[in-house]
Parts: sequence; C-alpha cells; structure tokens
Amino acid sequence: MTDPKRPVVIELDGAPADPAAAAPVPDAGAMDRAFRIAARPRSRLSGWFWAAFSALFGFVLSVMAWNFVTGLLAQNRVLGLVALVLVAAFVLVLLAVALRELAAFARLRRVDGIRAEAEAAAGTGDLKAARHIVGRIAGLYAGRDEMRWPLARLKEREGDLFDADALIALAEMELLAPIDQAARREIEGAARQVATVTALVPLALADVVTALAANLRMIRRIADLYGGRSGLLGSWRLTRAVMTHLVATGAVAAGDDLVHSVAGGTVLSKLSRRFGEGVVNGALTARVGLAALEVCRPLPFRVAPKPKVSNLVARGLQGLFGSGEAEGGR
Repeated sequence: MTDPKRPVVIELDGAPADPAAAAPVPDAGAMDRAFRIAARPRSRLSGWFWAAFSALFGFVLSVMAWNFVTGLLAQNRVLGLVALVLVAAFVLVLLAVALRELAAFARLRRVDGIRAEAEAAAGTGDLKAARHIVGRIAGLYAGRDEMRWPLARLKEREGDLFDADALIALAEMELLAPIDQAARREIEGAARQVATVTALVPLALADVVTALAANLRMIRRIADLYGGRSGLLGSWRLTRAVMTHLVATGAVAAGDDLVHSVAGGTVLSKLSRRFGEGVVNGALTARVGLAALEVCRPLPFRVAPKPKVSNLVARGLQGLFGSGEAEGGR
C-alpha cells in the first residue's frame, strides 16, 4: 500500500510539458496581409501610371461627350439642348465633389499642422507658440455645439496660465479628453462588431470583409470626431496613414504577448477556435482604432492617459465572450 501522505504524480497523456509548446492563438492572417498591402508605399512608376491613365480617361470621356452633344444638336436641337444641360449639370456636380475633396484634404492638413507645431513646441517654453496652438485647436472645434462648454471653460482659464506646457495641457484636458472618450466608444463598438461576425458567421472571407468595412468606417468616424472630416480620397489617404503607422510600429502582428494575454490561455481553453479568432480580430481592430486615434488627434498624448489596446478589447468584448469585468483604467 502507498503512503497517503506521499505526493502523487499523475501523468497526463498529450499535455504539453512546456507552455511554449502549446497551440498558438489563431492569427488574423488575411486581415494582416490586407493591412500590409494597404500600407505598402506606392512606387513612383505606379503614380505616373495612374496619373497618365486618369488624364487619358478624362480626355477620351470629354471628347466622347463633346461629339455626342454636338452630333445630337445637329440632328435634333431640342434633344441636343437637353443633353447639353445634363452634361453641364454633371460637370457642376463633379466640380462640387472635387471642391469637397479639396476641403477634406485641407482639414486633414490642418490637423497634421497643429500636431506638428505642438510636437515642435513641446518643452521649449514658448508661450506665444503655445497660445497660437491652443487658438488653432479652439478654432478647429468652434462650430460644434457639443464643444461650447469645453471651449468656454478653456477661454475662462487660459488667461491665468503663463506656462506654455501648462496651457497646452489645459487645452488637451478640456477639449480633447471628451473627444477621446467618444473615440474609445467607436473603437470598442467596432471591435465588438468584428469579433461577433467572426465568431458567429461561418461564411468564407465574411470576417475579412466585415473587418475591413468596420475598420474603414471606424477610421472615418474617428477623423470626424477630431475635426479631420474626410471625403472619399481623403479617407483613402487617412487609411494609408493609419496602416503605415501600424506597420511602422509593428502593431499589425496579432500574435504578440498582448493578444495572447487577451485571447489566450484560460479564454481559448473554454471557447472554440472560431470564437478565439473573433477575439483576435477584435484585438486587431482595436489596434487599428488606436492607431487612427493617434494619427487624427491634433495633440500627442502628454497629460491625458493614452488608451491601451487590452482595455479597449476588454471593454468592447465585455459580456460577449464571457461575464468577466472589464479592466479598469484606460
């Protein structure tokens, strides 16, 4: 008989002896490749090709429209005039779209300029430059109803400050902190949507299509929140900037310690592989949202706490794959 006080060793067949030998968390390979393709820098030859193609296509289309209208005028004056009015209306709408796109690019450049000035003025103690930066930020949100109270508080308190860094910090806390909260909610909602579709919809590539659509919509909404509202071409430029930021910082990789801590171990042991992929895709969406927040924010994070991907994922997926409490903090 064995001594009941002696330790007993139980051999588990198939159990990995080393945690490193455990099965890896499923990655978002298709999404990863899509993001890297979007962030790939465009070659100069490619730029020349598309410029030449656009010019040729516009020229051919213009000649065809001209020949169509003049030929119709020669055959039937009434129908020719109708065609002329329709072509003129189309050109006017096209010009309006072009002006809107130019305005969108101007807004994006304005936000980029404010952030560049703030980074250059950091630590210099230049009060005049700080007041100029704060004035530009206040002008960026001057026409928004929900920003009236924060703008009034900023105007009330900025006259008492004579330190450049304190003035910029005041603008960050009064004006950008409420927008940061709204951006966090957008990121959490997008992460929840992507994770849900990935986990519950078994269709091939449905998760990739949903993730790309949700990420593009999230990036555009975050830009709207921070004052960099973009059009069609502006959205593409902004998306490339976000993806480039992701690739440059190495944040696209979904198999690092952060995602493992969110989607690995005790979570994946209770869920199916499909649900695990949903958590990973949700984490990657949160990464994209955080990168968009950093790109669109007029000021870099200095005083306000920077959101963390782990907290965004935990809050976004709270109650979806478990009943645990979301992590505190940001």
